[in-house]
Amino acid sequence: MGKDKIYNLEDRTFAFARDCRFLVRNLKKTISNLEDCKQLVRSSGSVGANYIEANEKLGDKDLKFRLRISRKEAKESEYWLKLLKELNETHKDRIEELILEASEHKKILSAIINKLK
Repeated sequence: MGKDKIYNLEDRTFAFARDCRFLVRNLKKTISNLEDCKQLVRSSGSVGANYIEANEKLGDKDLKFRLRISRKEAKESEYWLKLLKELNETHKDRIEELILEASEHKKILSAIINKLK
């Protein structure tokens, strides 16, 4: 991720998923890394995919549902990143940046959900 923040959430979630994919390319191909990376690739992509679906809502109930799924996927991405950080010493700084980004996604999505209530 660059130093300049992306404020469009669709673009920002795309950048997060992309950056997670760049990360997994560079990690050692251990059994645990392969499994954790598969999960990270899925969950990081789902953050943005569900956010996009929320924007194409079929109603308020669908909007909240999709936003909650997007937030859940951000939480899950954070979990996989934390596991990867513990087992990949040489990539800790890069992974920590992604953990912070996942956390920011959670906060942003929570704020949107709370405004809808």
